[in-house]
Amino acid sequence: MPLERFKAEGLLFNTNFLTATSEAGMTAYRGELVLIEGGVADAKGHTKPPVEVLRGAVLLGGEKIELLIGAVDEVTSLTTLADKYSDDFSPHMKAVLYVVNLKEPVQVALDGVTFVLIPLVQGVPWNEIIDELALEKSDFKGQPAADKVLTVYRELQAYQPKYPMVALEAALANTTDAKREAWGAV
Repeated sequence: MPLERFKAEGLLFNTNFLTATSEAGMTAYRGELVLIEGGVADAKGHTKPPVEVLRGAVLLGGEKIELLIGAVDEVTSLTTLADKYSDDFSPHMKAVLYVVNLKEPVQVALDGVTFVLIPLVQGVPWNEIIDELALEKSDFKGQPAADKVLTVYRELQAYQPKYPMVALEAALANTTDAKREAWGAV
């Protein structure tokens, strides 16, 4: 199972939860997914924090990853993500990425999977996907955290984004100089 392997390889970072769902063989994850690992920090083998992560990652999988949601700073991170993880993608995987430097929302097919790319300078991918799918609090009432991910996945099965399908090159050219807005203590 990819999610357990990712955990063993240290590719899950700032984990919120990694839990089995009520559907047999399916595991849900929320946290961050490492795209580029940090180097070795010292002679004892401690590692530095990751260089790049998929922020606010929401993953669901069994034998393969069936759902992938998260945020990246640049459209180019899509190729980094695909290069690292595409062997673990289900051909039917639902993928929605929120991208800081994206100008207009688009869809891109990469390694047989359609990625919905939506601009987002600030926000939380989990909240944004709930808004995108027009889900309500009542849709999640009484569900444990892992089953809430399953609910989003099931809703995505019928989701038909109105965004144009473009080539990866067009998506890479569809950018701005926007930077992620951070909040918190200075």
